[in-house]
Amino acid sequence: MNHLESSFKGRNAFWRYLLLMASVLIATNTIGSIPLLISMGKKVAGDPEIAARVAANPTDLSILGIDLNAGLVMMLFPFIIGLATFLLLIKPLNNKTLLTVINGTGSFRWRKFFISAFVWIILSSIYLIAYIKIDPSNFTLNNTTDTLIILVIVSIFLIPFQAAYEEIIYRGYLMQGFTLLVRYRWFPLILTSSLFALRHGLNPEVSEYGFLTMMPQYLLFGLIFGIITILDDGIEAAWGAHAANNIFLCIFVTNESSVLKTPALYVQHTIYPWTEFIIMLCMGILAIFILKIIFRWKDLSVIFKKVEPGENVLSQVP
Repeated sequence: MNHLESSFKGRNAFWRYLLLMASVLIATNTIGSIPLLISMGKKVAGDPEIAARVAANPTDLSILGIDLNAGLVMMLFPFIIGLATFLLLIKPLNNKTLLTVINGTGSFRWRKFFISAFVWIILSSIYLIAYIKIDPSNFTLNNTTDTLIILVIVSIFLIPFQAAYEEIIYRGYLMQGFTLLVRYRWFPLILTSSLFALRHGLNPEVSEYGFLTMMPQYLLFGLIFGIITILDDGIEAAWGAHAANNIFLCIFVTNESSVLKTPALYVQHTIYPWTEFIIMLCMGILAIFILKIIFRWKDLSVIFKKVEPGENVLSQVP
């Protein structure tokens, strides 16, 4: 095992984690927001009444007359800035490399990334096709124009950065950091999954369906990706599944309350959060089972085992 065992490498004083996370969040929400703020400023200057509509629904870029594909780029740009900030600071602050955070080794396992992404795409496709067959009135064909091609290109090239940001921060950096507090794998799994859920607390889906309705769904996602990370001893498989999930949703199905509104192939009119929670639970269990067979994970009980630093791991340095 390497991923969580590498938690003990480098400089791990609490203030270093706090400073890096604060810097990433500040950069994400300031520099990352510049393109969107410029567009909003120009539109509001021409029509001051738009300001109130934007304040009421800040993720609905159609209010500003912004093309949905351009809007998707603007929504994803902050994650790229946040990721770049993390890459810039991880070495001077924690004396760690990106690969140390990803899997504790010196190489990236691309096979894990692509296989996991493929498995998730297949499961998502089966789910969507079955859903449309069962409830066709809940879906409307939305886009068959050239803008769909642009959406595919934008999604494939940019969404992996958004997924990378969240996986590197939560299942990588913070999961290793919390391992320093309690050395049993279940502790960082639960804590990072909870923070991952709370991080999505401002999503429009939460306003639409309620905090207590949507939080279990976000928590479930965090647990699925966290379990995959622990079982696979690194974040590549979780990153692949996460990216595949978001790419699939952006391209194939959207809805009015979606945080990333896109000119997707289909529009889903009514969302049933608890039904989707159950389906996602089944998909997550099935994905883990399939990946267990493919990657030959042997010991599922590793989640409850203690993390022990290897012989060659440096002791904690302030």
